[in-house]
Amino acid sequence: MSDVTSANLLRNSVAFSSPKSTALLTIAVGGIAAGTLDLLQACILFGWGIPRVIAAGLLGRQAIHGGAGRYALGVVLHFFIACSAAAIYYAFSRKLTFMKEHWIVCGLFFGGAVEEVMNLVVLPLSALHARGPYELHDLILGLLVHMVVIGLPIAYSVHRLSD
Repeated sequence: MSDVTSANLLRNSVAFSSPKSTALLTIAVGGIAAGTLDLLQACILFGWGIPRVIAAGLLGRQAIHGGAGRYALGVVLHFFIACSAAAIYYAFSRKLTFMKEHWIVCGLFFGGAVEEVMNLVVLPLSALHARGPYELHDLILGLLVHMVVIGLPIAYSVHRLSD
């Protein structure tokens, strides 16, 4: 049993499970991996109070100065968004099979698309009403980071775990 890796065990357990549980596992693995990487990089770059800023997107600016409850809400919201992105990629990959086959290119484009949707739709509609003007350096950095930390983990989970 020592020569069996955890990846093989995970793949084998997926192979014997129902399509619904396979989909949920694929989405959860991609969403949790992408959410963890993204939250970690955001906290390193912008400080460990980032989850409160995420909560402020729902509750308003006063949440930035909130306590542990608002911090936890921000973490939950962040992982909800990451898992939602994984669910969207998974759903599209069912019809557009090239997304699973060419997961690196598609994942990079998907991560970039997630960044743009967040900047152009989600943040302006949030309680923070965040919108530009953005500096070119920040736009490029955000795009590249999300291509790698959001797009690739989600696309890889679909490539590796889905049927």
